Amino acid sequence: MVIPYSAAQDKFTGYSPSLASISVQAKSADVMSQDQNEVQMILNARHNVTSANRDYQVRNQAQILSTATTTTATLTILLGAVAGISLLVGGIGVMNIMLVTVTERTREIGIRKAIGASRGSIVSQFLIESLIISLIGGVLGIAGGYIGSAFPVLGTQPEVQWWTVWLSFLVSAAIGLIFGIYPANKAAKLRPIDALRYE
Repeated sequence: MVIPYSAAQDKFTGYSPSLASISVQAKSADVMSQDQNEVQMILNARHNVTSANRDYQVRNQAQILSTATTTTATLTILLGAVAGISLLVGGIGVMNIMLVTVTERTREIGIRKAIGASRGSIVSQFLIESLIISLIGGVLGIAGGYIGSAFPVLGTQPEVQWWTVWLSFLVSAAIGLIFGIYPANKAAKLRPIDALRYE
């Protein structure tokens, strides 16, 4: 079968004779805006259009980069807000656990204070316990993240940076200390006689 060359291009090879895009390279980044304006002037003249009714679009790499940067910044803020809420919820959980611990060990606190334990030693004891609880949670979270990084996400292989591991340790420790202060102070303020009477 013999068919015209243009028909073969259009129907069988997927080639379309109409122009879809034009790529233009500027000499340097400094003249990119000037070159873009010149391209728009030429295309406006060829298409008999103005800036109000253009039938084409002109994009440069700077605009694409700016859009990508803005999107990345928005996602970073969003993920930071989610992480902050998660840390707040986790810290409240640690504080609740420590408050329950203080209540359950009221008599122990009373005995320790009755035999001479200082307020500082009581505070230190409960702060250390709160710190240990938070660090255990941090270690489990780091382990989960490290295991999760072994699997690709949307075709991208995650990579664990060691500075993020140390940052996670520091954040876990800070959460344990900050949210453990109130239960520790509550335990330290107990009067020995009231603590010993607690049932």
